[in-house]
Amino acid sequence: MTTTPLQRATSDVSEEDLQLMALAQADLPSEFESYKIGREGPLTNKMMADQGFPGSSAERYQEIGRINGFMREFAGKSDAGDGANFMVATVVHIFESSESVHTWMNDVFLHDFEDNIGTKLANDQELVAVERLEPEGFFDEAVALKALHNENEKLVSITIVDFRLGRLLGVAFIGTQGDHGRLDTATKVGLALEKNMVRVALGGSS
Repeated sequence: MTTTPLQRATSDVSEEDLQLMALAQADLPSEFESYKIGREGPLTNKMMADQGFPGSSAERYQEIGRINGFMREFAGKSDAGDGANFMVATVVHIFESSESVHTWMNDVFLHDFEDNIGTKLANDQELVAVERLEPEGFFDEAVALKALHNENEKLVSITIVDFRLGRLLGVAFIGTQGDHGRLDTATKVGLALEKNMVRVALGGSS
């Protein structure tokens, strides 16, 4: 089986490279220029499971082939009104293989969201609806969804785009007050993330 230079480059990516791939403030679209850095740091399988849906486990993620990840989040005004974006974040996960990434996108990301509609989550949240979306423009496989949450009688939407780059999984997500999808914006952030992932992967392999 032949591999492309990019696929070979992602095979050489280390866990330490992930934080270089997640977008910095200067890499975000201009509408987020006033946002402040929020949560930032590694995402181990245990951390993912602890923050995930009920029944999630680090062992399950490890068996699929997930190794580690890194997230960088930026926050806007928390008191913004309906339709306002209050958060933008990017995550880069590293897996054992590109096949592992495909399995995660379909059997964990899409499946777990759709299987937990109506589930009570942490912080008095309830996942009330999930809508699959179709992102375009990515180098390889990409999937997306809008998740609608009820937080203390207030609706919050999270639009998430997942895309594969070799054995890497890039994720871009936007948090919005109210019932509003943001596929175009999340795709714009995702494409900027993909470009940065390619830059780091090819630079790191030279």
